[in-house]
Amino acid sequence: MLQAIGLTSTPRRDAPPAVNDLTFEAPPGRVTALLGAPRSGKTTALRLMLELDAGRGVAYFRGRPLHRIAHPAREVGVLLGDVPGHPSRTARGQLRMLCAAAGVPATRADEVLEVVGLAGLGDQRLGTLSVGMDRRLGLASALLGDPHTLILDEPAEGLSPRENSWLYGLLRAHAAQGGTVLHTTGDPKEAARTADRVVTIGGGRLVADQDVADFARTRLRARVAVRTPHAARLAAVVSREARAAQRSVEVVEEASGRLTVYGSNCAEIGDTAYRHGVPVHRLADEIGDTGPAAPAEAGVGAAERGDAAAALSELPPPIRVRPARGPLRPLRYELRRSLGVRTTTMIMAAVLVVSAAVSVLLARTDGTALPRVLAAWPALLPLPPAALGAGLLGALSFGDEFRYPALAAARGTVPRRLGLLLAKLTVTAGFALLLAALALVCGAQSLRLVYGPDLIEIPSNAFALVVSWAGLSVGCAWAGLLAAGVFRVAGAGIAAVLAVPVLVVPLVQKIFAVPSARSVAGLPGRLRELAGWQLPQEADHWVLAVARVVAQPVGTALTLSLSALICAYLFTSLRGRARW
Repeated sequence: MLQAIGLTSTPRRDAPPAVNDLTFEAPPGRVTALLGAPRSGKTTALRLMLELDAGRGVAYFRGRPLHRIAHPAREVGVLLGDVPGHPSRTARGQLRMLCAAAGVPATRADEVLEVVGLAGLGDQRLGTLSVGMDRRLGLASALLGDPHTLILDEPAEGLSPRENSWLYGLLRAHAAQGGTVLHTTGDPKEAARTADRVVTIGGGRLVADQDVADFARTRLRARVAVRTPHAARLAAVVSREARAAQRSVEVVEEASGRLTVYGSNCAEIGDTAYRHGVPVHRLADEIGDTGPAAPAEAGVGAAERGDAAAALSELPPPIRVRPARGPLRPLRYELRRSLGVRTTTMIMAAVLVVSAAVSVLLARTDGTALPRVLAAWPALLPLPPAALGAGLLGALSFGDEFRYPALAAARGTVPRRLGLLLAKLTVTAGFALLLAALALVCGAQSLRLVYGPDLIEIPSNAFALVVSWAGLSVGCAWAGLLAAGVFRVAGAGIAAVLAVPVLVVPLVQKIFAVPSARSVAGLPGRLRELAGWQLPQEADHWVLAVARVVAQPVGTALTLSLSALICAYLFTSLRGRARW
């Protein structure tokens, strides 16, 4: 049972709320249509139910609001607009990424692709899908977790009549298995044809909540569609006989020899045409809308209802129910998201090529120290290519989430969940360390190839240099990630990475230029006393190494920047109160 109670959207300025105190129910085992004209509040009502927009009221899914459901994808399947995914990602890759987020096996992607008729198009990229394919993929995304409730916003928009019949046949099959289906539509005829219950809203308020039979009787009226080469003659005859019999019959002449007769039936019109010798090319009972929204030719007959029943009988077998293997696996999701497109590998390849070239050029002069040569870090660049590449990967990690919100079909644009943040920090740190190591290897091999092996000598402080190099790469990646998460755009992440050497480092250098009156000597011993237990003597070396790295201007600047970004991220997360 889906229950929406008192849904009210937050009004903008002096405008009235798009949805105002909307209350209705969608029972299980039935298809419910949310009917309304454009801008009547249908989509806003769905977003309020899914807690995507701010407002009042609550929606209960089998007695629980969505934010209290441990596995939302197992309870609610959502299709709002187009498939929110990167255009370069394949259909199968998109579904497998969402499988990781929903905690279901990756094989589930192939199962739903087969159900929606895209089994042979799994390697098709999202940017090349047609409207019909996109709708099918969106429905596949909604069915991934085998949810009890399906919520769809205008699911048949842009579909052909055949695809339309297939779609609503699948929805009826889901309802026949005991599921709840709620979809929006602006066509009363479509609501009468596809739904068991019709909830009509206007101006954001509830207008009517009816069974489809009551809806058809009160909102729709029967009519007879006639096509004849003598339309004017037949119209005059039918009107004359109706007046003689004192019956209320309305005849509307349309183009191409078509008549629409209200208040009669096929038998009466056929008998009248036969008696007066008028040939009839088409004669059919239809149901038309009494309101102004439907076009004059809109209608549904017994043949269309038969097509819908046939579509239901031709559906594939129901999707097998598989229990979730545990909570969300954000790490697996983040790996599939990062490696599902070529952006990550292209950035890393470009960074390695540039690093190797810069290292060879720097080695031609004697004035550049060997660590800077291996890191490909000339004095004129604010950061080495590897650190810039790590920052770009971090910025895209959250930037792509907001530009192509892969998790929007489940809960919100980008859920501010701690597990997702930790997964992104872990994955970006891994990519940053890998990129930093590969950059050193490529630089060393390039120098060995061009100038010979004599140029490379291991310095005495190699350990501290490696730690500093790793810390710089990871710090840049995290700075880009957190800034993109705070400002919801990848460009902000790149700006935050560049701000560290351009703005923060000079400020730190000015602070360090002041003569020091205190010394940090004896820090390991004081930390050992503070810890409360006896640390090994070898730990002193590690503590001093980390302290030296952080004490460098770049290390201090990165530490300050990361601290500020973490506080900003937590502040925006708590203020938005986004839950997933």
